[in-house]
Amino acid sequence: MESQNISQHDNAILNTIFNPNLPITEDLLEPVAEVTEYEPESAEIKESKRLELEGVQAAEKGDIQTALHFFCQAIEVSPERASCYNNRAQALRLQGVTQGALSDLNKAIELSEGKGKVACQSFTQRGLIERLEGHNEKALNDFKIAANLGGSFAKQQVIAMNPYAAMCNQMLGEVFSRMRAGENIED
Repeated sequence: MESQNISQHDNAILNTIFNPNLPITEDLLEPVAEVTEYEPESAEIKESKRLELEGVQAAEKGDIQTALHFFCQAIEVSPERASCYNNRAQALRLQGVTQGALSDLNKAIELSEGKGKVACQSFTQRGLIERLEGHNEKALNDFKIAANLGGSFAKQQVIAMNPYAAMCNQMLGEVFSRMRAGENIED
């Protein structure tokens, strides 16, 4: 989620709400390598940001329908803002509207030109959806792009999806289980 008018603590809480698959111990506010984006503060941009913030606040309260309403209004006011699409995608994903979420994520990636914080979040979110749908190659590609944009969760996913890493983790798990059970690990 991208919001300019709320505290870092509130951003961390919203990130946890909208990204329930993130580990809670992860530094949710880790700075992302970001391209400076020039966004003139026109009346439309200001209104779009205000509506987006209303959507974030509604989502924070668990009112996803109202959040979607505000995100849609924000898009109507300023259809060129990538973060509006990314935030709406998160709300749609929470409602199980996968195709709508994917469409919005694709639009957010297009509008952000694949750069910056919104692109990182969109690639990560799209990777999660692709992975859940069993499209592991697409998911891995999106996670790699997000990792290159600075996403720590995406980096974790790239490592987790490595078959050698998975095999090593499985073997280590077995060794630790055997050690806990008091078995000889040299067998």
